[in-house]
Amino acid sequence: MQATVFHALGEPSRLRIVELLRSRPFAVSEIAETLDIRQPQVSKHLKVLAESGLVRVEPRARQRIYHLEAEPFDEIARWAESFEHLWATRLDSLGDFLRPDETKEQPS
Repeated sequence: MQATVFHALGEPSRLRIVELLRSRPFAVSEIAETLDIRQPQVSKHLKVLAESGLVRVEPRARQRIYHLEAEPFDEIARWAESFEHLWATRLDSLGDFLRPDETKEQPS
């Protein structure tokens, strides 16, 4: 897992762009209009996203169409899943701690 992926997703405007691209590919101008961000700023954000491997660009006539790449998100999912056992164990321990001890005498 590359830290550049998390760096790229850590900026709110880039995260909004990624969320938008989940629905379908978009041209730079469409992203700018939809998210109300100036086109030069969108282009800068898309450059960071492309360098991190999160998006790919498809030149089409005079437009550049951006698509999400699945692989980095699959890597993020696998990385997050690697913590599942850790958290399940900790939550089980918390449950054991909070659960009333049934071996204690019940008050009369």
